[in-house]
Amino acid sequence: MQAWKEYQQKNKDRFLEELLALLRIPSISARSENKPDMKQCAEAVKQQLLSSGADKVEIYPTDGHPVVYGEKITDPSKPTVLVYGHYDVQPADPLELWHSGPFEPVIKEGKIYARGACDDKGQFYMHVKAFETMVQTNSLPTNVKFLIEGEEEIGSPNLAKFVASNKELLKSDVILISDTAMISLENPSIDIGVRGLSYIEVEVTGPNRDLHSGVYGGAVANPITILAKMIASCHDENNHITIPGFYDDVIESPDAERKLMAQAPFSEQEYKDDLGVSSLWGEKDFSTNERTGIRPTLELNGIWGGYTGEGAKTVLPSKASAKISARLVPNQSSEVITAKLLKYFKEIAPAGVTVKAEEHHGGEPYMTPVD
Repeated sequence: MQAWKEYQQKNKDRFLEELLALLRIPSISARSENKPDMKQCAEAVKQQLLSSGADKVEIYPTDGHPVVYGEKITDPSKPTVLVYGHYDVQPADPLELWHSGPFEPVIKEGKIYARGACDDKGQFYMHVKAFETMVQTNSLPTNVKFLIEGEEEIGSPNLAKFVASNKELLKSDVILISDTAMISLENPSIDIGVRGLSYIEVEVTGPNRDLHSGVYGGAVANPITILAKMIASCHDENNHITIPGFYDDVIESPDAERKLMAQAPFSEQEYKDDLGVSSLWGEKDFSTNERTGIRPTLELNGIWGGYTGEGAKTVLPSKASAKISARLVPNQSSEVITAKLLKYFKEIAPAGVTVKAEEHHGGEPYMTPVD
């Protein structure tokens, strides 16, 4: 332990600069214009793994963005840990809400502010540097493999194919993932599960062109108004999701499990203060930790239509759109829930508008048995 601390202390400035350099790369997987940045970031990850002590590192192309794989096999008879992470990040919009550039990392009060600092460059980099520390202090107790992908933020569309094609390469005893959350800085946490995802986009079309609201307002259905009503109908007065069959496959957590969750350190006031809100919102009869852990949710991720520029424009728009996602819990299926969402929005469309609803991507929920 002392050797680790000494090595970390001696190299902490270098560690920090290496992470900041990684954060400066705008590796946004969702945007085609950032494809060169994705390749640059994959190469940077490869070099970090090599310099940290991996004996073998390769960049594997996929039908999308590449996967970086590295390993150090000290003794085939020892257990093997597979570290998973992702080097891609989400778009930084809206840029005007940033106090500093999303890809110009700054440090304030001991925290790094940049896109990817907490999801997931900071986390997987932590494991890379822990690996380096153990290699350099001759204290690595296991074999270690790294799988760092570039498409997590867009649903990992090519990861399953890569894993299925490389089972022997990825064979391990334990998978270590740091892409979730912990209770607090004072309470390190081991998450035993992650919620799944169903992500769709809905477009409502009314008239065949934008109209003047002074001439046509009141006579033609406004797509923004209709879309807003459709979205509002997805929850009832108890914030329960109203989409037919949404909860059919949900595994309800037993009282014993909920009691264990309630024992975790949690301050609702600190939670509210951190977020800058005066009250919390969610499904009735469930705690905040339960709402974010064991319950499925439906969220509006973006909505647009009409005129949103400076000043006023009295337009009755032709189209309105929204991005909507559901977080899923065992035993829900992203395919099943996506089908229910698409069907719901198409069926509730009133006369006077047409609805196009399409899937973006999805992922399955997972829970590790605690016993």
